[in-house]
Amino acid sequence: MRAFVFPGQGAQTIGMGRELAMAYPAARDVFDEVDAALGESLSALIWDGDADTLTLTQNAQPALMATSIAAFRAMEAEGINIMDANFVAGHSLGEYSALCAAGSLTLSDTARLLRLRGQAMQEAVPVGIGAMAAILGLDFETVDRIAREIGGDEVVQAANDNDPGQVVISGHKGAVERAAEAMKAAGAKRAVMLPVSAPFHSVLMQPAAAAMADALAGVDIQPPAVPLIANVRAEAVIEPGAIRRLLVEQVTGTVRWRESIANMAGAGVTEFWEIGAGKALSGMIRRTAKDVTVKNVGVPADVAALKG
Repeated sequence: MRAFVFPGQGAQTIGMGRELAMAYPAARDVFDEVDAALGESLSALIWDGDADTLTLTQNAQPALMATSIAAFRAMEAEGINIMDANFVAGHSLGEYSALCAAGSLTLSDTARLLRLRGQAMQEAVPVGIGAMAAILGLDFETVDRIAREIGGDEVVQAANDNDPGQVVISGHKGAVERAAEAMKAAGAKRAVMLPVSAPFHSVLMQPAAAAMADALAGVDIQPPAVPLIANVRAEAVIEPGAIRRLLVEQVTGTVRWRESIANMAGAGVTEFWEIGAGKALSGMIRRTAKDVTVKNVGVPADVAALKG
């Protein structure tokens, strides 16, 4: 069994997807359609722009999705389609890429939703108020317990359960810093403050969740061609109403990636294909599920290798 998985924010690099667009007309069409949907040349920023501008949440989110779908369209051009997977999943914004690949959302709607999502997440909390930190070497249950104990009048919560040794916490800056110190005292190998401008996947993102609820209410969502393993449930979902609700919950909820991978492996998945920019998910998958094969699909050579 096989799962197609799609990366989230942090994987962006200037130039991503350019080789795919040059090699595959269908990949180039993806960038053209995203440009048209947004009313600007996002592709010019992706390929020749400024890295800091690309990293802005409102740009990085649709840009990473476009690159993932371009890679997926290149796969389709080589005869590999969505029915060659048993599940799809994506890390945070990657969930939108997964739904687009599975035919649940149109490409244009996905681009517009992610532009809005990025803007709403950035605007939900003033810069400097929130923070995130990666906790290395503690399990999720320990991180979650300490976060709950530390918070007090401020917010700090487990935001991303990435793999057995990496959990990201998110919330008010002071609470995140206190929790990080407490987690180091409890045995964490490292606690690394992340270079992000907002406390993603915390309850402080509630204004962004409300904005996404309004936006998603006006978008057509079809049942995906194969089941989506949803971030906040770590289980399969195909019903459009449930997908809509979970995409809203995802803004403030924990990305349960470790559980998602473990559950797919437990269901019989032996191959995970990371489709899009970077290889961040591949390491998480290997640390979570033993004896599985992980492939990366981000450049034309990767696509060609799939046919072997």
